[in-house]
Amino acid sequence: MSPPAPPLGATFRLGAEITPEQRAYLHAHGYLHFKGVLTPEEVELVKRTQDELQAALLAEGVREIKGVPLFFGPGLSGEPAIYRIPFSSERAPALRALLDDARFEPLKGLVGDGARVGHSEQDGVVLNRYVNTPSSARPGLGWHTDGLRDIFYLRMPQQMLNFGLHFDHITPADGGLRLLPGTHTQGFLSTLLRKPYFIYHRPDPKELCVETEPGDMTVHDGRLWHRVAQSTRLNAERRSLFVPYTTGAPIVRTAQSKTVLYHRLGRLLRRLKGGG
Repeated sequence: MSPPAPPLGATFRLGAEITPEQRAYLHAHGYLHFKGVLTPEEVELVKRTQDELQAALLAEGVREIKGVPLFFGPGLSGEPAIYRIPFSSERAPALRALLDDARFEPLKGLVGDGARVGHSEQDGVVLNRYVNTPSSARPGLGWHTDGLRDIFYLRMPQQMLNFGLHFDHITPADGGLRLLPGTHTQGFLSTLLRKPYFIYHRPDPKELCVETEPGDMTVHDGRLWHRVAQSTRLNAERRSLFVPYTTGAPIVRTAQSKTVLYHRLGRLLRRLKGGG
């Protein structure tokens, strides 16, 4: 008999294996929050890697990688910045080695046999930067599920656990990850129609704010409704890194891959709002 799930809002430590209590919590609520997974030195490594990748991509004039668009906008001082870098671990061996470290192996057991980090699949490992200034093109991210991506790949939404590494101290005032616990078990119509994808930012009475410290990790089911709330503080920046754990037949993208329809729609919406 499975143990009862700990109360909503519980945090955990990532150990040598996922405990029955952690499994019960993920099954009930669709996410887990692990404290202190990365060291301060590793946090700085990832932030430095993001800055180096951004500088190189801007210098090369890269607009998309393997058909996945980059998100552009002004940085904290008005300088050009990249808000979303896909396939980042393919361009940064040190980052790939960090994400393949043995400490993350227990997570694969949550996904299933043959689970892997999708370094080259779908959007790959994604580095995010949220900048809250009066001219920012991406102070937050509207409500969505990752199940929409499966639909555009012409398949039913499948479980895809994403782990997020967080690099800032985040309180409710700082924006950050918001979840609707339990919505990972919703039906097909609710996945499509519960909220307008990406353009709807209004708080939900049932949402949970995930408060993080630098080095924390979150794991959430991609079918869960979630958003990134805008900070209430001006001239603030928040960084995160998300990695998909996948199973089944790989959807590997190459330099010849065409832009998927949902990215085309997203790019159009950003242009209408004045973003890159």
